[in-house]
Amino acid sequence: MYYSATMLPISAVCGGIYRAAIRTLTRDITLYRCLSSGGRVLAGLADADTIFALSSGHGRCGVAVVRISGSAAATALRCMVGLGSQLPPPRTALLRSITDPHTKEVLDRGLVLWFPAPHSFTGEDSVEFHIHGGPAVITAVLQALGSVPGMRPADAGEFTRRAFHAGKLDLTEVEGLGDLIHAETEAQRRQALRQMSGELGRLYQDWSHRLKRTLAHVEAFIDFSEDELIEEGVLDQVDISVCDLRAEIEQHLKDERRGERLRSGVHVVIAGATNAGKSSLLNTLCQRPAAIVSPIAGTTRDVVESALNIGGFPVLLSDTAGLRDSTDLVEQEGVRRARERVQQADLTLLVVDSTILPSDEQEATALLLEHLRGVLSSQDQPGAGRCVLVLNKTDLLPEAHREKLNLGLRRVSGLPPVCLISCQTNEGLKDFLTVLQSSVKTMCGDPLSGAPTLTQARHRAHLQQCVAALAQYRRYRDSDLALAAEGVRLALTSLGRITGRVGAEEILDIIFKDFCIGK
Repeated sequence: MYYSATMLPISAVCGGIYRAAIRTLTRDITLYRCLSSGGRVLAGLADADTIFALSSGHGRCGVAVVRISGSAAATALRCMVGLGSQLPPPRTALLRSITDPHTKEVLDRGLVLWFPAPHSFTGEDSVEFHIHGGPAVITAVLQALGSVPGMRPADAGEFTRRAFHAGKLDLTEVEGLGDLIHAETEAQRRQALRQMSGELGRLYQDWSHRLKRTLAHVEAFIDFSEDELIEEGVLDQVDISVCDLRAEIEQHLKDERRGERLRSGVHVVIAGATNAGKSSLLNTLCQRPAAIVSPIAGTTRDVVESALNIGGFPVLLSDTAGLRDSTDLVEQEGVRRARERVQQADLTLLVVDSTILPSDEQEATALLLEHLRGVLSSQDQPGAGRCVLVLNKTDLLPEAHREKLNLGLRRVSGLPPVCLISCQTNEGLKDFLTVLQSSVKTMCGDPLSGAPTLTQARHRAHLQQCVAALAQYRRYRDSDLALAAEGVRLALTSLGRITGRVGAEEILDIIFKDFCIGK
């Protein structure tokens, strides 16, 4: 909504004029000081839209990078480096003393780089100061930049947001950049780098171009078919195009959430009866005492989580309360939360005390199947791949019994993968880790092979809307071609919202809020 000056109270107008006058006076004083030292002022200096921020990590480090972007970047460079009217060669590092524009005190000596528009990350005039990474040096340089008129600290993700508005990146590339910054495992890095390179965006753009062509043909048929200016078979071609595109998008959606799992981590839940060794397994995998271990049944009451890197794939491992009937209200809540986590899990590690298993293969199989039915939900089949059976405490079994179990249970086809381990001696741990890594890798897939995968829930939502809109075309194609064309238009809008080409403003804040300040 827009307001005119006549809609504002007199006091507000006067106050606004007063504040503007103060800003102008402050700007003029600083401009005079800059000019008197040989600096040359650009027209953009008066703008309050040049941003600066520390782009490297916070804390003590060898080198810190301060980034500036906007129309006043060149003037800030002249004022703080004393270059006069001459700017350094583009993208060339120069060693210079960096000074306070008011006091002329030397703040540090470092490298300065000049990136003139449009050949910069943001598409604007940009400057980088590579300074020493001590907190006092960083603070002094940032304070000095803040005193230059037209300069302000950047908001979180504002540099990348400007790159998006300048057409340097689409939204999928922006999200890939954000994922790359937050990547903690090798597989996450590979997936983020692939998305940041624009491969996913190009796939969606190709679909958008096909939809635009399809929509143009439908609307042309509506407008000109009565004049016999349209060739025969145009709608038949549109039907084929819509059908093919819908099939491609539906196939793209059938990815079992591999990209989303890889981005956020595979949720692996350790479940089982009390005193089976669940917390011991968690501590063994984490290689630290993440959970309390005791011989008292029901020690773990709440969910204990730990993030792990399993073979380059991110895993969020959760230890849960032992599953049993109890009159203790606190333990009952713990059991409820445990079952809830199992329902939400990508993979369940069902830990069983191997000492309770009979030596007979069939009896042991029946007991394990009973455990599986008691832990997994009714829709999950025991051998469906969402579970790994972990038989713990094998160090307490006679060797003959252990070997019989190991050979016998591996022959049973109705069971999920079975691993015999001892958290006390680490026996069998290597084989278990191999099985776990294989399961996690299957769930995430190879981020470098095949077509690019979905990585965001919003991508999935917009693609599902696109499929529904294409179904609208098929529904109204023979009865109302105008409504059918509207379905194609809605499908095109849904695709455009993924890359930011259509209706991007309402989702920008959600995407950019997770970026660090200097990015």
